[in-house]
Amino acid sequence: MQDMIAYCGLLCSKCPTFLATQSDDDVARKKTASFLSEKYGLNFKAEEINCDGCLSSGARLIGYCNTCEVRKCAITKSVENCSICDEQPCEKLNKFHEFSPEAKASFESLVGKLS
Repeated sequence: MQDMIAYCGLLCSKCPTFLATQSDDDVARKKTASFLSEKYGLNFKAEEINCDGCLSSGARLIGYCNTCEVRKCAITKSVENCSICDEQPCEKLNKFHEFSPEAKASFESLVGKLS
């Protein structure tokens, strides 16, 4: 599977929610729901662990991705990734990167590499 990199830099294709969805694995969904609860205090039920990744246009996105301001902005601007946006780094992106250092590191490795 080719890596799917979200607009913000998160690696969707390495996300346990994405992986559980793509493999249609209910055991993995249950483990992921438990992980999200323990690590982030998010209360998901196993049956809510369904996501086709940030770049998908379908309705299967996990909680935050449905309302993500970074994602909305990137879609509005029709950019493949925020790393190629003329206005980056912006406040929305910086705020998300404070929450997710992994996304920030991945994002920074993309800057200047995409066209």
